[in-house]
Amino acid sequence: MKIRNEEGVEELVLNLTPMIDVIFLLLIFFMVATTFQDPERELDVNLPQAQSGSTLTEQDDEVVINIKEDGTIVLANRVVTREELVRHLNQTAQQDPETPVTIRGDRFVHHEDIVSAMDACGSAGLHNLSIGTLDSK
Repeated sequence: MKIRNEEGVEELVLNLTPMIDVIFLLLIFFMVATTFQDPERELDVNLPQAQSGSTLTEQDDEVVINIKEDGTIVLANRVVTREELVRHLNQTAQQDPETPVTIRGDRFVHHEDIVSAMDACGSAGLHNLSIGTLDSK
């Protein structure tokens, strides 16, 4: 937009409003886009790799048990004890005994901790188990 100053000379003024609008829209877009993170992937569980297997789609009623390297059990983004895990699995089995359960154990976790989680599932009556791994490709 041309503006005349006191001497009659036209000055060019750059209108920054549209550029500021675009920057704010980009800022809002990136803020919203980063909030859609999978909470299960936020956990520090280093999964082992597997050559074979199939990719499972996550179901709404699926129970995901994460076992960290130190044996800590994480269920629904909350650290739980073995007794709390068994209680939760019993409640889940009462609602639907065919509920899928995925056990995601760290690659350096003791085998005993994985077997303990599998045993808790079996004692609760949940037999639709799978082990979470990374694709080796």
